[in-house]
Amino acid sequence: MSASLVPGGATGVLALADGSVLFGHGLGAVGEAVGEVCFNTAMTGYQEILTDPSYAAQIVAFTFPHIGNVGVNDMDVEASSPAAQAAARGAIMRAPPTAPSNYRAELPLGAWLARRGVIGLAGVDTRALTVRIRELGMPNAVIAHDPQGRFDLAALKAKAAAWPGLVGLDLAKEVTTAQRYVVAEERWTWEHGVRPVAHPRFRVALIDYGVKRNILRALGDVGCEVAVLPASVAADEILAMKPDGVVLSNGPGDPAATGAYACPTIQAIAAAGIPMFGICLGHQMLAIALGAKTVKMAQGHHGANHPVKELATGKVQIVSMNHGFAVDSASLPEDVFETHVSLFDGSNCGIAVKNRPIFSVQHHPEASPGPQDSHELFERFAGIMADKAARPTT
Repeated sequence: MSASLVPGGATGVLALADGSVLFGHGLGAVGEAVGEVCFNTAMTGYQEILTDPSYAAQIVAFTFPHIGNVGVNDMDVEASSPAAQAAARGAIMRAPPTAPSNYRAELPLGAWLARRGVIGLAGVDTRALTVRIRELGMPNAVIAHDPQGRFDLAALKAKAAAWPGLVGLDLAKEVTTAQRYVVAEERWTWEHGVRPVAHPRFRVALIDYGVKRNILRALGDVGCEVAVLPASVAADEILAMKPDGVVLSNGPGDPAATGAYACPTIQAIAAAGIPMFGICLGHQMLAIALGAKTVKMAQGHHGANHPVKELATGKVQIVSMNHGFAVDSASLPEDVFETHVSLFDGSNCGIAVKNRPIFSVQHHPEASPGPQDSHELFERFAGIMADKAARPTT
């Protein structure tokens, strides 16, 4: 079918796999991209969200209507390596972005999206789209932008319907670092910006499945010098480093697919007794490595307002989340226990191993964006490493 002019002078479309089409105003990159559409409820941090490698192969619909009003800057980019620039494929918003109004702004959102190759779509009824996702699940779709408003809608619908989706898709290999590098810097502060860790206390090996930059900085805040390693790193290489601890990072895709090569490494580290901390995808793959299963979620959890309860204390924290898969708590083996649950739907949000220095959480303790209620998890990890180092070896 030849391209046709869409109604209303629209320059952007979202074509869903079920044949539905939403029209709007395109911005950012010109072209088309296929992915899974999810909604994010965060009121701030759109730049951090769009540069989080966990969103690879996804199109983010923002429920907050005003996106782009403070512009973008290089400091708030969450991608930590050249490969990790492949984060969200598209951005959907209610209102067209206004000119940036912030002293830190370096570019307006539209120009920045274009530079990154990300397609934007404004003027969409994001409330209606969110309700649809809530009731029917996250759809596969194609987002497209053409300044002339010419789209082959039949072809876009067919492309969306043909895309296989995230189940069985290993995306960590697309966003992980290609080579080892070392980071020792603290989180940004108003007074000093980003400063180096003056006197590192711990040497940590982090397996990069799509790590966010502020996870590295949060580790720096508790005194860690972090060696960032490719997702396919062998256990022998990590054990030869003799790290004080190992972090399994966040990342995109199906944990079972990435776990095919990642879980043997995780199992070897666990057997060696090294303190280990998993986050998001790292949490899911740790659970698989220990004998549990993961499941695909209908809507997923994406936002900065999620209440999570720590079962041991009853303490509730408001946290940042970004995941479309979850650990099946009913599948946890006897020596692994659930530590945190979501108060939205009761899904698993944390595990720990009995009598071993291993724990993980589904949420993002570094936030960015979001509240910093659970930053204490990095301090807990530092405490475990310190205790391990203080014990005499046998």
